[in-house]
Amino acid sequence: MTKGLKIVLTIGLIIFFQQFVKAQGNQNQHFLQKVGVLDSLYSKILNESRKIYIQLPAGYTPEKNQKYPVAFILDGEIFLPTLVDVHNYYSGGFMPEMVLVGIANNKNRLRDLTTSTIVTNYGMPFNEENGEAESFSKFIEKELIPYIETKYPVTNFRTLIGHSYAGLFTIYNLIHHPHLFANYLAIDPSLDWDGQKLLNEAEEVLATQKYENKFLFMSLSGQLNMQDSKVTIYNVMQDTTEFTLFARSNITFSNVVRQNTKNGLSFEWKFYSRDLHGTIPFPSIMDGLISLFDWYQWENTDKFNSLDTPKEELLGIIKYREKKLKDHFGYSEPPYPEEILNMSGYMNMDREQFEKAKMYFELATEYNPESANAFDSMADYYEAKGDFTNAIKYVTKALELSGNDYYKKRIEGLKVKKNN
Repeated sequence: MTKGLKIVLTIGLIIFFQQFVKAQGNQNQHFLQKVGVLDSLYSKILNESRKIYIQLPAGYTPEKNQKYPVAFILDGEIFLPTLVDVHNYYSGGFMPEMVLVGIANNKNRLRDLTTSTIVTNYGMPFNEENGEAESFSKFIEKELIPYIETKYPVTNFRTLIGHSYAGLFTIYNLIHHPHLFANYLAIDPSLDWDGQKLLNEAEEVLATQKYENKFLFMSLSGQLNMQDSKVTIYNVMQDTTEFTLFARSNITFSNVVRQNTKNGLSFEWKFYSRDLHGTIPFPSIMDGLISLFDWYQWENTDKFNSLDTPKEELLGIIKYREKKLKDHFGYSEPPYPEEILNMSGYMNMDREQFEKAKMYFELATEYNPESANAFDSMADYYEAKGDFTNAIKYVTKALELSGNDYYKKRIEGLKVKKNN
């Protein structure tokens, strides 16, 4: 971090700072935006090669040895750019930085994403291969997830996102394989499939299965009946024609979820009256991720901005957040990024609130014990206080961690100051 950086610690400016850093990282590219590095793996279960697209967090560096939650989005060849855009804008204060994985479904989509086999659909013969969602789930569990966990910096906190048939598949995994993911984002899911078979299965499962620390966001588009504009969200459940079965299946499922709140599933359902089936993914991905990670959002930012907030109260807020993240993720996670703690430390040094500054710098080293920058910032605090012995101690630690000659020169300078 540049020493002497002066910045007002507000959410707005923090988010602006994060976006600025991301933009600077792209300034030498020939294209304005590149999304998703192509990868692939061969599946013995599916007997075919499967393309995937990987987007690492903008702040990822291998040296930090940091791991991130992971979000899998089906039809990734179409929707990964939207997921990346939403994540770029909202990561940090609203949701964690994540590794984003786009799963290609342009081949055998109907086969892989539909949850039971049919030979007729709405009274017409149906000859396309279908109903192999269980095999595709096994591919994800037995092959894809282990591959991602071996090759990329991910934790076991996973999110699954799907639209239409992929939304059906997302609900299928919530019902039949709830251990695979913590978050489920089902966008306009095709729950009418096979005479609402999955919906009927869900009624029994949701009444008996435990879903503690599981989250579902589900959406419905305004395309309730393409042949009758008089059908609205207020009367669609009274319509008995096949033209509203899609919407009625969605609403019925949402009602079943609400009737089984004792199972512990956190749930939000949203109706997008102005969106069609083809346009609903964009707002659903944005609203869905914000909803699924509602617990992650920063709290009490006004307390950090106020000169009057006691150090003990600030520390309590930080430790509360640390525990909250651990409870949800299932593993320890720094409550705030190193950069935020460092900026808070420098800001309080500028305000001459040195005890608060020391607290922030100490927390930065506690949560980032491999960061040379965190220990160098701690040295800045001691240098500002005239304690050159401790300043040298912390710069020496930074040197041990990084081997950077900058710290050698700094130690020499501090020794001169100490001896004068």
